[in-house]
Amino acid sequence: MDMPDDDLLALRLRALAHPARLAIVRALAAADRCQCGEIVRGLTLAQSTVSQHLKVLKEAGLITGTIEGPRSCYCLDRESLAALATQVGTLFAALDDGRRNPAPRADALVSSLSTPI
Repeated sequence: MDMPDDDLLALRLRALAHPARLAIVRALAAADRCQCGEIVRGLTLAQSTVSQHLKVLKEAGLITGTIEGPRSCYCLDRESLAALATQVGTLFAALDDGRRNPAPRADALVSSLSTPI
């Protein structure tokens, strides 16, 4: 997946921005192994709905999946989730740092540019 960091971050955050998908990620994390039909049995959603949510998570690179005949098995992509956690942590740290060290105001910047060196 070749995307700029912000595009990938946004894609992954959108993928997690649904209660059913969060439940799927939690179920996969708790099982600590690939799951097939167990995901559907653990949710109060139709198979087709769960499949659509799994597709979104897979397209975002948060889970991996294999299809063997009629069975589909899904696992967390722990590397991608760790990278996402790092990206979100970095984003929030930068936002917090920006609050403590606000950017200079535009008029201060203009006056500093017009000051002779």
